[in-house]
Amino acid sequence: MITIEDLGKCYSDGSNEIWPVKKINLCINDRTFVSVVGRSGSGKSTLLKMLGGLLVPTHGRVLVDNISVYALSEKDIARYRSEKVGFVFQDFVLEEMYTVYQNVEIVLMIAKVPERLREKIIKQALDEVGMIHKKDVKVKNLSGGEKQRVCIARAIVNNPDIILADEPCGNLDWENGQKIMSLLRMQVENGKIVILVTHNKEDSQKTDEIITLQDGKIIKHENVRSI
Repeated sequence: MITIEDLGKCYSDGSNEIWPVKKINLCINDRTFVSVVGRSGSGKSTLLKMLGGLLVPTHGRVLVDNISVYALSEKDIARYRSEKVGFVFQDFVLEEMYTVYQNVEIVLMIAKVPERLREKIIKQALDEVGMIHKKDVKVKNLSGGEKQRVCIARAIVNNPDIILADEPCGNLDWENGQKIMSLLRMQVENGKIVILVTHNKEDSQKTDEIITLQDGKIIKHENVRSI
C-alpha cells in the first residue's frame, strides 16, 4: 500500500514560491491500477517523481507498506528505487546501441544480481512482454511499440511492487498503445500497483481509479471499476 500524507513540493527563485504539488493526501491499495490525469503543469510528473524516490518533497510523507521513503538514508532510498519501483517513460530512455537483452540487464546489474542468475530472469521478463524473440536485436532497430515493451520488461525484471508509467502510450499509435495498456493491466493482476500518468481519457477509463489534478491539488478521485 502507498500512503501519501500532506505531500507538497515547492520551488523558489528567491522572491516567488511555485508549488507544482500541494497538500496531497491519498491511499493506493495493492493490486490497483491508478491513472493520474490533468492539464500540462498540473503536477502529474512531479507527483510521480516523489512517489518513485526521485524527488524529495518539501513537506509531507510518502509511505510504502508503512515505511516513510524520505526518512530513509540516501543509500536505502536508492535501494527503494532499485528494488521496489519500476519506471516506464514516454521517451523510452533506452540505450539505442545496446541489445534488448542488455537494456533489461542493466537493472539487474544495478541491483547487483549475480551474472549467473540474470539470464533466466531477463528471458522471463522479455517473454512476458512478447519480446523474447528480439532479445539480441539492437534497440535502434525496433519500432516504437517494441521499444515500449522493452521498457516494461526493464521495469518488471526486478519484480518491483510498484510500476510508475509516465505517458507510456504518448508516442505510440492506437494499436500499440492498447497493447501497452494490456501489459500494464497484467502487472496489476500479478499483484503490483501501477500508477499511470496520461492525457488520454480512453486509457484512463481502463484503470481502476482516476485521480484528477489541477494546480497541484486533487480535485477529483473516481473509482472506475470495483476492485
